[in-house]
Amino acid sequence: MLKIGDFSRLSRMSVRMLRHYDELGLLTPLHTDPASGYRYYSPAQLSRANRIRAFRDMGFGLQSIGLLLQQGDDKDAIRAQLYAQRAALQTQLETTSRQLRLLEGALSQLRKDDFSMQYNVTLKQLPAMPVASVRGQLPSYAEERRLWHLLMEETAAHLSPAQPCYSLAIFHDREFKESQVDVEIQMTVKQLSPDTEHIKFKMTEPVQFASAIFQGGYEKIGEVNQAVAHWVEENGYAFAGSMFNIYHVGPHQTQDPADYVTEVCYPVQK
Repeated sequence: MLKIGDFSRLSRMSVRMLRHYDELGLLTPLHTDPASGYRYYSPAQLSRANRIRAFRDMGFGLQSIGLLLQQGDDKDAIRAQLYAQRAALQTQLETTSRQLRLLEGALSQLRKDDFSMQYNVTLKQLPAMPVASVRGQLPSYAEERRLWHLLMEETAAHLSPAQPCYSLAIFHDREFKESQVDVEIQMTVKQLSPDTEHIKFKMTEPVQFASAIFQGGYEKIGEVNQAVAHWVEENGYAFAGSMFNIYHVGPHQTQDPADYVTEVCYPVQK
């Protein structure tokens, strides 16, 4: 048998953790001296100790590790829990990556004298245009791709994009919403075609708008909105309609959000 100190060195677990695992029933000593309370382990228990450490390094909590150890050699059950943990870690990684991008953006912003210098806000006119349009209620703004997939599926055979072709998303809600958002997407086309089940072909109304173009992930839209709002106030305009985005380079052209080029547009009037 191995004394707890020797087992600690061999398993690379502190004596404190070994005692804690004993209390939780994760790694019970082979023998405990009734007089001294001193714990003794078997060399064979190093295998269980190694599994505990491996699961812990994978991010499993002690309760989950206990459940994994109960599976014994049931590879299917263990595999299912490993897949679930991988999915959880992937979600955590995506969240952390987004937070890091926001932090980097904030640090970059602090290095600038004035955020308005970063975004050039201009007044533009968009003429009436023939478009293919899909409008729907979405669980969140991040689900906008559903409408684009629908547009592609129902028009792939006969859609004739205009040259140049503009891809737009119009956000019809009068305020920001966390869910059930009213979004319309539009793609400019050469001529109008018969409507399909979900796609409506129509002529848009001409619109005057203030816009700012930025490159990078969509998390920057908040600071772009701030730049546009300052410009609108300083130049004596008022907001006059639903905000929309023009996607000059989007997910359909690149998989790297750093390469996105988006024009944030707000209809305005004097």
